[in-house]
Amino acid sequence: MTMILPEDLQYLFKEEQAVYGPWDHQRAISKLNGNLAYLYYQEKEITLEPLPEAMLDEAEASPVPDLILVDSEQSTVPIIIEVCHDKGLKRDIEKVIRLVDQDYYGIREGFIYNYKKGNWYRYKFGEGGLITESSFSEILNLDLGSFL
Repeated sequence: MTMILPEDLQYLFKEEQAVYGPWDHQRAISKLNGNLAYLYYQEKEITLEPLPEAMLDEAEASPVPDLILVDSEQSTVPIIIEVCHDKGLKRDIEKVIRLVDQDYYGIREGFIYNYKKGNWYRYKFGEGGLITESSFSEILNLDLGSFL
């Protein structure tokens, strides 16, 4: 039996519209966002607002990292965080390097967290493709790994 859908609903069933969101992946994003949001909204200890799954640029279509930290006064995104598993690690490292190096959004630190292994990687603007194994944000003066 073939099901025929109205034209306006067919997009819901296309594979490219699928969201990758295993619980462990979403849990890591939730913990990072929750702890950073507490420091921003309640404690006023950080000046960058955390936003999960948000576009890098409000004015036009742009990439959507798992978590961005926004400087609303400067209209920049100084920090991005990607959460991944073993299979997506290489792709996310390449994505972070590209986004930081392009310098379109003011990104100065990009982080990748592999939730399967618990490893953190950091890439800073001007590092020439050199990734370090670190969860410490120099911009925030915080160890992001302590939130998980």
